[in-house]
Amino acid sequence: MLGITATAAAGMGLGVAQGAADELTQLIPLAPLTSALGKSGRALPAGGHMNICGPADQRLLLVEQLQGPLEQRVAQEPMLLALDDVQWADPITLLALRSMTRDLASYPLVWMLSRTSGSGDCPRLDCLFDVLERDGAIRITLEALDERAVADVVTDVLGAAPEPDVLALAGIVDGNPFQLVDLLEKLKSEGVFQIADGHARMAACLPHAQAVTQERLEELSTRTRHLLQCAGILGRSFSVKDLAEMLGQSTNGLLPMLEEATSAGIIEPAGEELTFRHDLLWQAVIGTIPTPVRRSLHHDAGKMLLKRGGSAVPAAAHLIHSAGRGDTSALLGLDQAAREVLRSSPQTAADLALRALELSGSADPDWFGRAATAVDALTVIGRLSEAADLARAALGRAPPLHGPRLRCALAHILLLSGRPADAVSEAESLLAQKDLPEDLRGIAEWTMFWGLTCLNDFRKGRQRAEAVLADRERHADAAVVGALLLLARFAMVDGRIADSFAHLREALHITDRGTVEAIQRPYTRLILSLHYRAMREFDAADIAIQAAEEEINDLGLTVLAAQPALFRSVLNLGVGRLDDAAAEAQAGKMIAEELGTHGFIRVGLSMLAVVALRQGDLDAAVGHIERCQSIPAAPEMLFGSVWERWVMAAVAEAQGDPGRAIEILHAIYTDDEERRWALLTTPLTAAWMTRLALAAANRPYAQAIVDTAEYLARNNPDFPVFAITFAHARGIFHQDPDALAAAADQPEPWARALVAEDLGVLWATTSGADASAKAVDSLDEALDGYERIGALWDVARVRARLRALGVRRRHWTQSQRPTFGWDSLTDTERAVAGLIARGMTNRQAAERMFLSPHTVSTHLRRMFSKLDIASRAELACIVAKECPELIKGA
Repeated sequence: MLGITATAAAGMGLGVAQGAADELTQLIPLAPLTSALGKSGRALPAGGHMNICGPADQRLLLVEQLQGPLEQRVAQEPMLLALDDVQWADPITLLALRSMTRDLASYPLVWMLSRTSGSGDCPRLDCLFDVLERDGAIRITLEALDERAVADVVTDVLGAAPEPDVLALAGIVDGNPFQLVDLLEKLKSEGVFQIADGHARMAACLPHAQAVTQERLEELSTRTRHLLQCAGILGRSFSVKDLAEMLGQSTNGLLPMLEEATSAGIIEPAGEELTFRHDLLWQAVIGTIPTPVRRSLHHDAGKMLLKRGGSAVPAAAHLIHSAGRGDTSALLGLDQAAREVLRSSPQTAADLALRALELSGSADPDWFGRAATAVDALTVIGRLSEAADLARAALGRAPPLHGPRLRCALAHILLLSGRPADAVSEAESLLAQKDLPEDLRGIAEWTMFWGLTCLNDFRKGRQRAEAVLADRERHADAAVVGALLLLARFAMVDGRIADSFAHLREALHITDRGTVEAIQRPYTRLILSLHYRAMREFDAADIAIQAAEEEINDLGLTVLAAQPALFRSVLNLGVGRLDDAAAEAQAGKMIAEELGTHGFIRVGLSMLAVVALRQGDLDAAVGHIERCQSIPAAPEMLFGSVWERWVMAAVAEAQGDPGRAIEILHAIYTDDEERRWALLTTPLTAAWMTRLALAAANRPYAQAIVDTAEYLARNNPDFPVFAITFAHARGIFHQDPDALAAAADQPEPWARALVAEDLGVLWATTSGADASAKAVDSLDEALDGYERIGALWDVARVRARLRALGVRRRHWTQSQRPTFGWDSLTDTERAVAGLIARGMTNRQAAERMFLSPHTVSTHLRRMFSKLDIASRAELACIVAKECPELIKGA
């Protein structure tokens, strides 16, 4: 089926790329895709950016290195990319397929993936196929041939209609088309069929299909059978050079045997290699080799490949099947392969290292090195509890020079696991050791400070941080940065915004020197972006996010890869670009799903819930929250639980349950630090929580919010946003129209509309000749503000308020976007459409707009749906018709 499709595609003028996975290449990162696209399949070198807290994770970089040229290629011509035997694909190939099929969905690129089912548990592959099907892929399951199909095949092969005894062949081959044709041709050559009057009958008893295959092999010479057995060990496809070396013969000496095997229909050419004509033939050949002999042949193949030098990964595919306990050279080969793929395919590295550990004797001097590699790999792929358990076991056998380094890694693992108290304890234990190397001391101190920050233990952390800064010459830059970040967070929670910014800028100056561990570097810019957004300095926040994203990508910090998109999502929400906020949240969630950083999926879902609520889709918002609550929290996510609690409470209130919303926010209402942090980091918390508490008749809670807002405004006169926030909360609490009017200069469009609505509600309950007119004017202003940003939930509420005053407004206004068509596109979508229409790739458009390619892809999918199109060419035509100045770059 793949072959016919490829031939048809080529005949239609499509470029065709074909690749296949193999049981013996599943350890090689991206092997099926690199074989199809003609790129090097080598893993990245083991050096480069390495972190004490774990290896640099280059999975995204490897995928990008493949995706970039492929995107350029399909931008020039339509293409079919077919991959066979995906059940053998390595983990990073599955990651690439998940990412590339979505990111390149707008291009004329047809994917065709085939797999064998029923051959074992493949949860990652099953998940991929399920996701692709949800994204619109068509799944075709090839069932066994039925009786009619068997009759058609027999008629084709024999040139005669089959009688019932011939049709019984279908039962012998279980409806397998390859075996059926193979059996028919074999029996036909032996004269088993009688053909008369256009009908075919059996002239002998029916054999077993397996017996026919076995007979085909037995008809070969002994030397050719042995050659095929060695070839089978090398894989479904194999190199003639490898085969000659395995057999200890020259290529010239193999020619007669290869010719015999080819004439018998067992093998055939496949590019620069030979391949078994069908998987069943390969399996039949392998099945003739006794298990002990098969293991020995795998061992020989592995040793042969190791002896050549270069990458150990191809050899490891054999050694993992054949190495025995105490086989030193084989274990060293597995070690080398694990280190090679640690950065590019950590899942494979973990499998190799753990297998080598299983085969290591208790006194093996290399046991600790294997354990350390396994700990690194398990950490990167998120199997944190296993990583922590193995690290603790390894500490008991660690050489004196390596024990502290492993303990440092353990503390980092505990941080990632959401166990900051244990991480702090581990770091403090490490710091108590004498003669600790300076770099490790700095990392341990940074870990301790970040753990204390996560715990909000500022009393203990502040004393230690100030002590480090007072004597910074004795401390590594990592420790100084950790101290500054903790003091910045403490100053923010304490309401001293200028001090917090000063600490962050000093930390940024140090990290930019490159003297701290890679894992620590993006945090400063991410926190800066959080602070800028809290001050409503949106441009500065966006610049900080962009710089952090570049660091994350350059340094291979996959554990943080989802954060830039999530931060941009919150930023877009603040400036009123709801569709863009959803696109970024979806992109961040998708990255987290692909890489297994599940905690960040939770943050993406909370953002999608907010957007859905603003846009009037309460059911979708509730669905996002329900899924969010089923996923473990992300302690390393800088928004923290305050943000998620605010989102959950907002949805609860929208469901008509303010009591539940109050319950969710209880800690914020009752704790001074939590309350200050919430008012600083969560948009419009002050006004909203004041209103919520009053609706629940809980004035003490409302008073606490107003008092905190006043405290922040009084202590930060250089940041006017706090005075505005305080005026809004005070106006609601005291029903003061002058205070609400003073809050009208909100920097966020949704906030401005909310102030107008609150003022309108207040005027509507006020007596006076012109109070009703003022109420209508304010509510009209609120309605216009909500409509401009597509906040349909709020639009519906304000319309209801206007109707109560006897005023009816049209449901569709000039400023409101329709659901479909060119006018339904957001400003960002139009900008993306213009760049695509000018011939830019997704990657080029992303760079121009400071977005991720994931986000551009999300915008394109949404545009295609709104415009009811399926290609970039159609998009370009629409842009040329509706807005030609976009193509000109105006």
